Amino acid sequence: MKATMSLRQSLATLLDRPAVTRFITGVIIFNAVLLGLETSATIMATAGPLILLLDVICLAIFVAEISAKLFVQRASFFRNGWNIFDFIVVGIALVPVGHGLAVLRALRVLRALRVISVAPTLRRVVEGFVSALPGMASVFVLMGIIFYIAAVMATQLFGAAFPDWFGSLGHSAYSLFQIMTLESWSMGIVRPVMEVFPYAWAFFIPFILVTTFAVVNLLVGLIVNSMQDAHAEEGNAATESYRDEVMAKLNAIEQRLEERQHSKDA
Repeated sequence: MKATMSLRQSLATLLDRPAVTRFITGVIIFNAVLLGLETSATIMATAGPLILLLDVICLAIFVAEISAKLFVQRASFFRNGWNIFDFIVVGIALVPVGHGLAVLRALRVLRALRVISVAPTLRRVVEGFVSALPGMASVFVLMGIIFYIAAVMATQLFGAAFPDWFGSLGHSAYSLFQIMTLESWSMGIVRPVMEVFPYAWAFFIPFILVTTFAVVNLLVGLIVNSMQDAHAEEGNAATESYRDEVMAKLNAIEQRLEERQHSKDA
């Protein structure tokens, strides 16, 4: 039992070292490059066996890392969302690729996403995005209402003359989404419509202003605020941790002074 505890503590210390984290990050990036090289028929014809061997070695390193974390953290391993993410990404690569599961071979590139779990700055970005999702849901509902109203109006106004773009509610919604992204919205859709309906700009311009410049900026603002809050919470947690560490050291010093005083009195 003591040997197991000692081994667990040694592995925990090893996994927490910055050098190990940098090594895993390097393997993730190197493996992502290998997966990209596997898409080239010319490169695979030249160095295919070597690339596949290196890919297997990278996968073995990932499996060893996950196994070490499972051994160290045991049940608490699955209480961390990033650990579960790593476990699933690596687990997908271990599923045998048969005739019906060929898509899993393409999913191996998801291993490149593991760089998020080992890079604190990237984790902060993702955590800020996730924490913004509840607020984003309200914005998406607002966007859906605006799109529905605009799609119904566009279908009734322009559907007869431009059935390919506004002939149905679905066609109108897709065309309006293209307009919202500002992808060929003027020369591709709006100007041809204005040749038949000269005052169509009175519909499209307010739609663009509301969706592109107002609602989308609301989403950006929510994400930025969530990232700032997550950063502030992380800073507060670090400050509290440092304060606790200082207080623990002060208490230890005070206890030693008291022990020395008692020994002198004795």
